[in-house]
Amino acid sequence: MNELRQLKVIVTGASGMVGEGVLHECLHHPQVARVLIISRKPCGISHPKLTELIHHDFLEMSPIAAQLRGYDACYFCLGVSSLGVSQDAYYHLTYTLTLRVAGVLSEQNNDMVFCYVSGAGTDNTEKGPRAWARVKGKTENDLMKLPFGKVYVFRPGFIRPTKGLKNTHTFYRFINWLYPVGRMIRPNYFCTLRELGRAMVRITLEGYPRQIIHGKDIIRLARGDGE
Repeated sequence: MNELRQLKVIVTGASGMVGEGVLHECLHHPQVARVLIISRKPCGISHPKLTELIHHDFLEMSPIAAQLRGYDACYFCLGVSSLGVSQDAYYHLTYTLTLRVAGVLSEQNNDMVFCYVSGAGTDNTEKGPRAWARVKGKTENDLMKLPFGKVYVFRPGFIRPTKGLKNTHTFYRFINWLYPVGRMIRPNYFCTLRELGRAMVRITLEGYPRQIIHGKDIIRLARGDGE
């Protein structure tokens, strides 16, 4: 039964706000037994469930491939903003890096559930006017072609950070007042970081009828409402 199943998961991007929040939920979830984080530097967190794998080149994963075997899910939270980044650099860091890591993980774990943090407004036609949205769309599309057990792409908009975590972006202190208003008016674009992490765990345990996960889906999954 799902309520008895214990998960072994991989989290990337734990040095960022989203990855740290997802990691926090995994460490405190009763059905997550082990968490491996892959990062370029130590995260500074100590927990009995947690193992850190320090790796500096995410484009060359073969040296650590064997250590990535035997996991039920990957929660891929590694990413950059397109602001202030050239189109080539954004493509390299968003598409090339993600597919390189995902390719190795799919080879090692063909039953794995791969959860990718994308974003609201992503264009999976790959033909729209916004370059970042086309790149995200291509990333989503090509992830779904890999031989995973299942791929889910999460498209949150505004994410309210988890209080007390250290990697929260400073500007959230000034815009958090938007959250309750936005949640009431446009719930598909507003969720909490806690809901995002809990939704990833639940979708790993129970699945979901759609692969593209919008804000309302995140909230529903986090509450355990199903569909």
